[in-house]
Amino acid sequence: MVDLYNKIVSREEKISLVGLGYVGMPIGVAFAKKVDVIGFDINKAKIEQYKNGIDPTKEVGNEVIKNTSIEFTNEEAKLREAKFHIVAVPTPVKDNQPDLVPIESASRTLGRNLTKDSIVVFESTVYPGVTEDVCVPILEKESGLECGVDFKVGYSPERINPGDKVHRLETIVKVVAAQDEETLDTVAKVYELVVDAGVHKAANIKVAEAAKVIENSQRDINIAFMNELSIIFNKMGVDTKAVLEAAGTKWNFLNFSPGLVGGHCIGVDPYYLTYKAEQLGYHSQIILSGRKINDDMGKYVAESTVKKMIKANKQINGAKVAVMGVTFKENCPDVRNTKVVDVIHELEEYGVDVKVVDPEADKEDLWHEYRINLCEIEDIKEMDAVIFAVPHNEFKSLQLNEIKAMFSSVGYMNTIAMNEVAATAEIDNEFDNKDCVLVDLKGIFDRKEAEDTGFVYWRL
Repeated sequence: MVDLYNKIVSREEKISLVGLGYVGMPIGVAFAKKVDVIGFDINKAKIEQYKNGIDPTKEVGNEVIKNTSIEFTNEEAKLREAKFHIVAVPTPVKDNQPDLVPIESASRTLGRNLTKDSIVVFESTVYPGVTEDVCVPILEKESGLECGVDFKVGYSPERINPGDKVHRLETIVKVVAAQDEETLDTVAKVYELVVDAGVHKAANIKVAEAAKVIENSQRDINIAFMNELSIIFNKMGVDTKAVLEAAGTKWNFLNFSPGLVGGHCIGVDPYYLTYKAEQLGYHSQIILSGRKINDDMGKYVAESTVKKMIKANKQINGAKVAVMGVTFKENCPDVRNTKVVDVIHELEEYGVDVKVVDPEADKEDLWHEYRINLCEIEDIKEMDAVIFAVPHNEFKSLQLNEIKAMFSSVGYMNTIAMNEVAATAEIDNEFDNKDCVLVDLKGIFDRKEAEDTGFVYWRL
């Protein structure tokens, strides 16, 4: 395996990417600029999209997909043409327990097509021990090869931040680990081909696995603290965002803010760590407490919205509420484990008619996962409340008078049309005796301006 790196660079050998989602695709595209890459995914429809130059993840864009040299395939036998394999499949949770089915399935597929002198690097987030104790036995069984003799394994935790155009694969230090020094050196050299920020060689695979799982656990705990502060300050009538802006003037104050914690990382990874801790007889105190706070925030937001609507003399049963944004984070189409759905379902329990608008969300995934249909922003009218749940750039560009139009029979308009109506004072008169509840979870809009415009305004 000493010469594997040189053979990859000279294109005598290929790299394979197993799993072409938000993590695998950017990695594959980056490597394809330097070496030959096989992109494998079991989802035939997704492969066809990539072949047609369509990027469903919106991570790299259609033009990049059209021009990449990746050989896209859903035929597992093609994996036999590669010697360096990167596994980047999801590792979700089910009932707050690790769901290893995807990574086990990927290991079986790869094992059936593994050849001698290969290196397999896992990127999926797991608890310490999964690579060596779960994946390796599957690879050995399916391939008939012996790990450490016929093939080697490594681990390099993914650090892709969906929707982030600044912190990319190339600009984030890559943690790498392997079962021995020789393999570690090869793995490090291969990743250095595409990671400009360099690599960090972890002491062993379990250390690298643990490093990944605590990165997001740390963020989860800090956001939970902000959410708890938000609950407390709201009871006090104190604006949380203003408090954080003031506290943030100190050099060592950590920059976190309250919000809904979903997605396939921060809201998932802590359960991998606490699961393993439970197996070893330790019950987490801080991690699970933070998880409980964050898991309950959807219900808290819905209840707070209903309270504001009651104060605004709204009839709750049958009320119409628009939820702006349903993805798990801004400027990203991913709806996996989105906590906005918790807000929607809780409102529906009150008998509220919820309309959902999201220009970024993957419509098919949203329907498949949650049976939620999307509305166009132009169709939002006669609302009793509007909740801005996700701060997409498109929402940030809206003016307060445009939002106010969502509460009238006129409905949302473009800026020019809105100004024309405002000039006639028709809408202003219509709202003289009508309170508009605006819930702005991430503080997109200025509180004073919103209140001066006539909104009953609330945010975390």
